[in-house]
Amino acid sequence: MMRITTTRFGRIDVAPGDVLHFPSGLPGLEDCRSWALLADSTNDALGWLQSTTRGDVALAVVSPRRFVPDYQVRIPRSELSPLAIGDMRQAQVVVVVGTNGTNLTLNLKAPIVINLETRTGRQVVARGELALDYELSNDRPRLKKSA
Repeated sequence: MMRITTTRFGRIDVAPGDVLHFPSGLPGLEDCRSWALLADSTNDALGWLQSTTRGDVALAVVSPRRFVPDYQVRIPRSELSPLAIGDMRQAQVVVVVGTNGTNLTLNLKAPIVINLETRTGRQVVARGELALDYELSNDRPRLKKSA
């Protein structure tokens, strides 16, 4: 087991087989290449991408289709080639949750794609007109704010 001390979750244990590798890191977090995807204890719609090397870095993530049922992501093959994904069914797609000061938002333009078999991930830029800050309105299932 790998023990990580985090600012959000305290000390957590992560099995080595549960660690996700992001060879290029994430934009703005290029030094964070090793991550764990954690479930939220109070909200089953929400997950956390926790850096295993920087305890102060955790990104709230969700499955985009849960909030945008018609979400279609078209990703250039060149963006996916480092992940060695032959079939999108072996991939998990999540988007980062943010805030615009008033409401929660989803970054639909730059989803995070994870190859579930090789445990590698990458944030990619999707083709088409997708919002960087898609606002969750009150008529959709809401994410609970966490402390």
